[in-house]
Formats: sequence, structure tokens, C-alpha cells
Amino acid sequence: MYSQIASNKRKTYIIMFFFIVLIFAIGLLFSKIYSNNYTIFYFVAGFSLIYTLIAYHSGTKLSLSLNGAQEIKKADNPRLWKIIENLSITDGLPMPRVFIINDPAPNAFATGKSPDKAAVCATTGLLEIMNDDELQGVFAHEMGHVKNYDIRVAMVAFALTAAISILADIFIRISFFGGDRRSNGQSNYVFLLIGIAAAILAPIVATLIELAVTRKREYLADATGALTTRYPEGLISALQKIKKTGSAMKKQNTATAHFFFANPLKNHGITNLFSTHPPIDERIKRLQDMGSNA
Repeated sequence: MYSQIASNKRKTYIIMFFFIVLIFAIGLLFSKIYSNNYTIFYFVAGFSLIYTLIAYHSGTKLSLSLNGAQEIKKADNPRLWKIIENLSITDGLPMPRVFIINDPAPNAFATGKSPDKAAVCATTGLLEIMNDDELQGVFAHEMGHVKNYDIRVAMVAFALTAAISILADIFIRISFFGGDRRSNGQSNYVFLLIGIAAAILAPIVATLIELAVTRKREYLADATGALTTRYPEGLISALQKIKKTGSAMKKQNTATAHFFFANPLKNHGITNLFSTHPPIDERIKRLQDMGSNA
């Protein structure tokens, strides 16, 4: 488990490096086409880095706000509080802040770039249909994300992807409405094509990152949660209930979908292929295999 935590930290730096190189490359190309110096390059690089840092450090507050999460204290829901408190003690982690979302879909998520700044959240639908063993299984999974630093990886990926999306949008607008250009008219068409390509590739890159990172971390968090409770049957039963009832929430938010226990979005047709969450049946199968090999 410790090796996986170290691996996730390395992934953070790899993701940051990859996107920074990509941003710098776009800025350099932009400067070459639109100016005689590197002023634009410096602006693009500075803007991207500042935006990424702001988005990274405000990601926790933003994810809670976008989903309408309301913070609670122990007296507000002693049952949920006690389960999370016991799991925190078992995992040797600080007690996270606890939130509830008023939504009938059974779901949950964890956020926070480090264990001492973590927050966990349950929907009202989850609290209604889950018994204590199932609820413990769900939040052992979420605390597993916190323990394994999975959220840090996801937040960095989201922040850097958003920066590229903003740049792509700016570039394509300048391509259509920009002023003087250093080169001849053909440069405008070249730059327009580059801007369109960047605008198209940005969400695709974001999806690929989410698929590469979030699916693996969901399996890892399931395993971590099962090891924490020593009772994978609780998590299996929770997943079976969610498969039956569905996990799509009323308030759809693609920006934070990868944080949730189960996919909170309504999937149709080919979009299922690009889900940030692995199939529930496969998650159940792996947990069952864990139990049989124990």
C-alpha cells in the first residue's frame, strides 16, 4: 500500500510535467506566429501556472460548492459521523470534514489534496438505503482515496486540463477575431487549424487522463476499503444496491464526476465507453475474489 501511495505522488509530478510541457509548447508556437519575441509565451506560461495553482488549492472548496454539499456536525447525523470517525481511527487518519448532499441518488465522494485537509460527503439517498455495514463499506472506500492520495492526482489532472481548455478557447477566438499577425495571411489559417485542434483535443486529453487515473484508483480504493473493514461483503452489498437503483444524480456536474463513489452522470450509448468509473459488475467481481482468496 505504501508503494502505491508513492506511485500516486509520482503520477502527480508526471501529470504536471506533461501538461506544463504541452502548455509551454502551445505558448511557444503562439509566440512564433503572432509576435517577434517571447512576450506571449511568458504570458501563456505565467497564466497557466497561476491558474493551475489556484485551481489546485481551491479544488476542495469548488467540488463541494458545485455539488451543493452542506457541512454537518456530529449532532446533525450521529450515525454517519460515528462511522467516519471509526474509519479515521482505524486508518490512522485525521477526522475529515463531513458533508451531506440533498439528492435521492445513492452516492458519495471524498475530496482534499491531503489527509489533513480532506472532506467526505454522502447523499441523502445513500443514507436512506444503506445499512450500517454497507455505509461503512462505502466510506472505507472513500477514506481509501484519502489514504492513497488519489484525490491529489485527480485534482492536479483536472486543474491542468482546465488550463489547456481555456488556452484552446482563447486561441481559437484570436484566430477568428485577432488583430495583426507577424507572418503572411497563411499564418492565420495555420493558427486557426492549431486552435481548432487544441479545442478538440483538450476534452479528449482530459477524458484519457481520467480513464487512466480514476478507473485504477477506484479498484484500489475498493481493495483498501475492504482491507480496512475486513468485511468486503458490506461494500459488495452497497455496490449491488447502487447497481439496482442507479447512481445518476439530479444535479449533473461533469467537472467533479470522477470524485464520486459511483458515476453520478447519466450515460447514454457510446458515453459509457468513456466513463471515469469502472463497471460495477467488475468491481463486485474483484471484491468477491478478494474474499475468496482471504
